[in-house]
Amino acid sequence: MRTVVSRLIHSRSSLPRLFIMDAPRNGRYLSTDSSKVDEPFKVEEAETVNIPPPPTEKLLVLGGNGFVGSHVCREALDRGLSVASLSRSGRSSLHDPWANNVTWHKGNLLSPESLKDALDGVTSVISCVGGFGSNSYMYKINGTANLNAIRAASEQGVKRFVYVSAADFGVVNYLLRGYYEGKRAAETELLTKFPYGGVILRPGFIYGTRSVGSVKLPLGVIGSPLEMLFQHTRPLNQLPLVGPLFTPPVNATAVANVAVRAATDPVFPPGIVDVYGIQRYNQKSK
Repeated sequence: MRTVVSRLIHSRSSLPRLFIMDAPRNGRYLSTDSSKVDEPFKVEEAETVNIPPPPTEKLLVLGGNGFVGSHVCREALDRGLSVASLSRSGRSSLHDPWANNVTWHKGNLLSPESLKDALDGVTSVISCVGGFGSNSYMYKINGTANLNAIRAASEQGVKRFVYVSAADFGVVNYLLRGYYEGKRAAETELLTKFPYGGVILRPGFIYGTRSVGSVKLPLGVIGSPLEMLFQHTRPLNQLPLVGPLFTPPVNATAVANVAVRAATDPVFPPGIVDVYGIQRYNQKSK
C-alpha cells in the first residue's frame, strides 16, 4: 500500500509544467491546486472620446426676400436647417416671425465679391434670382447674376446648387428673349460646375399669396383651378409652338418643398426637373 501511495505522490510532482502556468500580471492564475483562490480580473476603464455632433446643414437662399424665395426660406426653417439669404435689399420686408430666424445679407450678384461672407460655411445654395425688363437687363439678372453665383459657390466647395429656372413657353421665349437666354446660360453653367449636385427646376406660372407692399395678392384663386384643368390637357402640351402654353401652373409651396429637398438630399438626382416632375416629387414628400 505504501508503495502505491508513494508512486501517486511521485507522479503528481512530476506533472508537466504546462499545467501550472504563470498568469499574466492582470489576468487569472491558472493552477491545478483547487485550494488556491483565483484573483479577479482587473478591468481598466476605457478612455472617453468626445465625438462632436454632425454638422448642421446651412442653406443660402439667393433672393430669399422675394415671392418664391420667402417660401423656400420658410420651408428650410421648418426642416430645421440653418438658413441665410442674400439679396439686393437685404432683410425681408415681411414681418412674419420666421424672418427673424434667417441671417440676412445685403449684396449684388453682379458684384461677385459680395458673395464671400454669405457663402461662409454654406453646404447648399438655392437661387430664386430672376427678373423682367429690357432684353439686356433680363440677361444680366437671369443669366450673369446666376452665373456669378454658381461659379462662386463652386469655388467655395458648396456641395449642391438648385436653380429655380422657368419652363419653356414656346412663342413666349422669343418675346422674352433676354429672360430665356439668361436662364439657359445659367442652366448650362450649373450642369458644368455641379454635374453631380446641380438641380434645375423648371416651373411654369407659380401661384400663391404674393405680398406687394402691404397688399397680399391671392394668386391661388386663378392658379389652383388652372393647375387642375391643365392636368387633363397634358397631351396638348406637345402641340407645336402653342403647346407649351398649356403647361400647368404650380404652387409656390410645392416649388419650395422640392427645391429644399433637392438642395439637401444627397440622393436627389441631378439634372432638369420640369413642372410635372415638381408635382411628382412634391406628392412623394407628403
